[in-house]
Amino acid sequence: MGEKDELDGFLSVAVEAAKRAGEIIQRGFYETKNVEHKGQVDLVTETDKACEDLIFNYLKLHYPKHKFIGEETSAACGATAPLTDEPTWIVDPLDGTTNFVHGYPFVCVSMGLTIGKVPTVGVVYNPILNELFTAIKGQGAFLNDLPIKASSQTELVKSLLATEVGTKRDQSNVDATTNRIKSLLFKVRSLRMSGSCALNLCGVARGRLDMCYEIGFGGPWDVAAGAVIVAEAGGCVFDPSGNEFDIMSQRVAASNAHVRDAFISALREAM
Repeated sequence: MGEKDELDGFLSVAVEAAKRAGEIIQRGFYETKNVEHKGQVDLVTETDKACEDLIFNYLKLHYPKHKFIGEETSAACGATAPLTDEPTWIVDPLDGTTNFVHGYPFVCVSMGLTIGKVPTVGVVYNPILNELFTAIKGQGAFLNDLPIKASSQTELVKSLLATEVGTKRDQSNVDATTNRIKSLLFKVRSLRMSGSCALNLCGVARGRLDMCYEIGFGGPWDVAAGAVIVAEAGGCVFDPSGNEFDIMSQRVAASNAHVRDAFISALREAM
């Protein structure tokens, strides 16, 4: 089997797992939720846990020698497993749990496969809006099997920016977050918060958003899929400082290629 066929197989299995988990999310979305707290405002539901179990069991059935990093298993262990060069599935079974609890339809399954620590396959599936974003490194990005591209906007002042406020509510973090937003609002057209880092990245890939950033999010499961989807849509993924993107750093920024440099300058000034 050639490399392309192997990667196509990885994507096919991931899509099937995402769709099966999506069925659980669809059912739970309209029901009363049993909600637990991982932090002051960081939530987890039975649906998160059921989806992660389903996805990992399905992936392990097909790829028993692969490594696995998941949001809920990492939370249960109190630590995120180190990323190695081995093929590793990095999964957020339900990105946007707060949205899910409130019946706000920006929720998704996010599944990324890294090989040699490089994001290589990405699947982000919103079962409520029936949007399936997919990408394989070197093969382009797609929404519901149709090719997608990042926007062609060239001016920062005409750009639509997305970010999130995160789950930390101590004074220093709240001040730093709101001060960054205040600085950036003078330089862009407007700001959006979807409640899902993975869907913000897909928004950049689709050209709905011109750029996004987030600092201090949960872990690599929030960005592993979106990073390859943005890159394959012709966008750029980088650290908010302008340095190279590190999937394990809990820091990410993305934009189309045209506003990248201006966005980095604005982010540096906002830090």
